[in-house]
Formats: sequence, C-alpha cells, structure tokens
Amino acid sequence: MAAPATAEEIRDVNVRYHDVAAGEYDAKWGIDFGDGGAAQVRVKLEKALGRDPGPFARILEIGAGTGYFSLNLLCAGIAREAVCTDISPGMLERLGENAEALGLGARVEAVRADAEALPSPDESFDLVLGHAVLHHIPDLERAFAEFARVLRPGGRVVFAGEPSRHGDRLAALPKRAAVRLSPAWRWAMGAGAAPLPADSENGAAADHFLEWQVDVHAFDPGSLARVARAAGLADVRVRGEELLANLFGWTSRTLEASADPAEVPWSWKMFAFRGYLALQRVDRALLEPRLPPELFYNLIVSARKPESDETLT
Repeated sequence: MAAPATAEEIRDVNVRYHDVAAGEYDAKWGIDFGDGGAAQVRVKLEKALGRDPGPFARILEIGAGTGYFSLNLLCAGIAREAVCTDISPGMLERLGENAEALGLGARVEAVRADAEALPSPDESFDLVLGHAVLHHIPDLERAFAEFARVLRPGGRVVFAGEPSRHGDRLAALPKRAAVRLSPAWRWAMGAGAAPLPADSENGAAADHFLEWQVDVHAFDPGSLARVARAAGLADVRVRGEELLANLFGWTSRTLEASADPAEVPWSWKMFAFRGYLALQRVDRALLEPRLPPELFYNLIVSARKPESDETLT
C-alpha cells in the first residue's frame, strides 16, 4: 500500500492541476458571470445564512479559482470588496481577467495564499467563504483556525459545494455508467473523442490527469461541524444540497469530457444545462428540506464568530 501523500505533495498536485485547468475551467464547469451565476450564488448563500444575506463590506474567498463565488457576489451587490486567495497562479491570473472584464478590478484583490497560513490581519473580514475547496485542504483544523482569526466578531463563515462521503460514493455510479456509454453517446452526437492536451510534448499534459488526486477529503456532516466548533465558531450548521441535480450533472459532464468540446452540439449543451437547473429546483423544493444532509452529494457549512463578550455554551 502506498504511503499517504504529505501536505506538501497535496499542495503541489493541486497547484499543478489547477494551473493547467485554469484556461478551460469556466467552460468545463459552466461558470457564468451573468444573471444566472449571480442567482446561483445568492441561492447558496441564502441556504446557509437565510433570506437577504449581506451586504458584506469586505469578504475573503478561499480557493477562489476563477472567481465564481466572489465575483458573482460583487455583481449581485451582496459584497462590496473581495480578497480572493488561491494557491494556483494560473487560477488567479484567470480570476484577474474575469474581474477586469466585469469592471470589478478596483474592488478585487487576488492573493496567492495557503488557507492554513493566511497573510491577512486579525479581524479584517465580515465573511469568509469558499466553494468546493475544503476537500482540497490538507489540514482543516489549521485552516478553520485561520478563518476564525481573520473574521471580525459577528462575522460569518460559509463553505458550499463540499462532497459528502455518501454523495462521493453515489457520484461514482453515474460516472461509471457514462464512461461505458460514452462511445455510443459520441456516435449519436456526431462528436469525436477528446483530443490530448496541446501541451503534451512539454510534459504539462500529465497535469491534466491529476484531477482524481486533488481531492483529499469527503465529509460527513458531524465531522465537518466539529472542525468548525473546534475553531471557536458558533451557530454551526451543516445542510445537504443537490441529489438529483448531481446525478444528472455527473452523467452529462462525464459524457462531455469524453468528446472533443468543439464537436459537442449546442443543443446537447443547452439540454444538459437546463436539465441541471430544473433538477436543482426539484432538490431545493422537495428533497433538501426533508432528507438528512448526509444523503446529498454536496454539503454547505455555515458558522459565526462570536462577539467578544459572548459566552459559548
């Protein structure tokens, strides 16, 4: 049995993979910076914090990637200024480009930083947040201690899009099925197989195939809540998000990943996008309020930093 990866090895793999993924990341995951994207992040924040969250004067995003969460919060008026951190220079470069294209450059600071050793002063943010990032971080206890340190008293923590242990196993089923179906699906779509990365000759192509090594955690709600409480945070809450939507989404994404992106019909892309949104609404209205959080693919954790004179019980 291979020895577990060290923290430095985990960080190195994440930097290498996300650097080469940055250029195509928004297209691959359907990231939108229009009204649709702003509505998506608002819904996630409302699930965590209740109706009409914010506005927050200054927010810190951990593992910001290309800016999906923070830039959309700025566009929606939920945040006024954002510091966006990531350990991948490639992601931060793309985030800066997205911010400039949206006219947000003056309100966004992109910083290369490790979540376990943030360069920010104590009590400098009203909201610390992230999307699909905690499962990449080697030492969650140190990271949450940092989140609590940089929050102002009364500030909030929100992390969404974190894989649950049950959901991670569940997602393997549509992925395996889609891999088997992909040759027939490509034939039906009239699409060729996905080409190898153009940079294969200089060795960087291998980094495209590190995707399955960058995830180091899947969570159960109780363990995630305990980490937040151990950092001194209060009002810790973990809820589930997306069941049907993710079963559908992993199937369609796995099929698309097998094909040349230029040859996937626009009609299929719209079907996949609209189908995912429709099933999100079903999940939100019918399943998320009724089923235990551990049954869902994604978890959302939220918490609050106590006021200085508050006594925790």
